[in-house]
Amino acid sequence: MATILRDWSYRYQWLYDGISGLAALSVGGEARFRQLALQGLDLHSDTKILDLCCGSGQATQFLVKYSQNVTGLDASPLSLKRAQQNVPSASYVEAFAEDMPFIDNEFDLVHTSVALHEMQPDQLRQIIHEVYRVLKPGGMFTLVDFHAPTNHIFWPGISLFLLLFETETAWQLLRTNLPKLLTAIGFKVGNQTLYAGGSLQVIQAKK
Repeated sequence: MATILRDWSYRYQWLYDGISGLAALSVGGEARFRQLALQGLDLHSDTKILDLCCGSGQATQFLVKYSQNVTGLDASPLSLKRAQQNVPSASYVEAFAEDMPFIDNEFDLVHTSVALHEMQPDQLRQIIHEVYRVLKPGGMFTLVDFHAPTNHIFWPGISLFLLLFETETAWQLLRTNLPKLLTAIGFKVGNQTLYAGGSLQVIQAKK
């Protein structure tokens, strides 16, 4: 169950950015949050990067600091319009994540930030299959998303956040073992790191 705040957060970018910035304080701020999944990766100016479910370009603006070859994909025309305004140096594609219009083995890195919790279980599995398809052999899939807190102190906070801003799919993700799902599809999961009392997970997986 989500409230009208969810609709407002997507309608008004200032509200979304404010909520995002506030949530990022739990890991040291927006800049650190956006780079958590990129730690230890060898990225350079011609690394071909896909920002999956890029939204208004919140993560894209950090990815373009690493590479001049960044593509953002999202199914929302409004989000893509905002992303183009916010990060004009990237290119953008309007499409669904579970049916990407890219050839096999196209990207060195696919990154997604706090988006997979929006997906139904079958949709999530299809998206991961698509990510595997479009990654080059040896390519990396990096993601940041919710996780069931390992510290009980964090349960009230994440529960309130999900009730106000998210839907049932977010609760489903808390019950999903993403490393196991990634491994079943063919990925080699190198790292799963938990932050904010375990309420945030960062995963790096290799094709």
